[in-house]
Amino acid sequence: MKKYFAFLRAINVGGTTIVKMTDLKKMFESFGLENVQTYIQTGNVIFESQEGNSSALEERIERQLEEVWGKRIRLFVRTMREVVAMADECPYHPKDGETAYVAILQKRPDKKTVQALMALCSEADDFVVKGKEAYALRIDREKSIFSNHLIEKTLGVSGTTRNLTTIKKLAEKYN
Repeated sequence: MKKYFAFLRAINVGGTTIVKMTDLKKMFESFGLENVQTYIQTGNVIFESQEGNSSALEERIERQLEEVWGKRIRLFVRTMREVVAMADECPYHPKDGETAYVAILQKRPDKKTVQALMALCSEADDFVVKGKEAYALRIDREKSIFSNHLIEKTLGVSGTTRNLTTIKKLAEKYN
């Protein structure tokens, strides 16, 4: 059995798709996934599966969620090793008043779109892309342009964003 994390996009944020974590846990169990747990209300699901291909698992769970909800819910599946790497490889160590984020992307963005994101670095925001993750440091909250939508639009890739603190806690708690 391999441990995975599913990061659901736009769950319990902005009032659009409200789901109780107990219901989400039951859904994942009904999909044949094992040792299912949820972490905080933003759609973080930890589970085990015999499936060795995280992309195939991602597609299957998305299809099953769509059957249950009647609408498409994007999610991004990562292995335990990948989540630990996300936490360890973050280039930022936020100071007081700063916040670091990880945008978990559907796929690796191309060089041209990464350059477009880098062009948005400023005194208020800094960005770094590593593989299928984009890291953001919000330096000045009031002047910041950072959002998940900005990352998706600029990189041309679907994604969901988590605070670095959440990623670190997931890596520590479930590793």
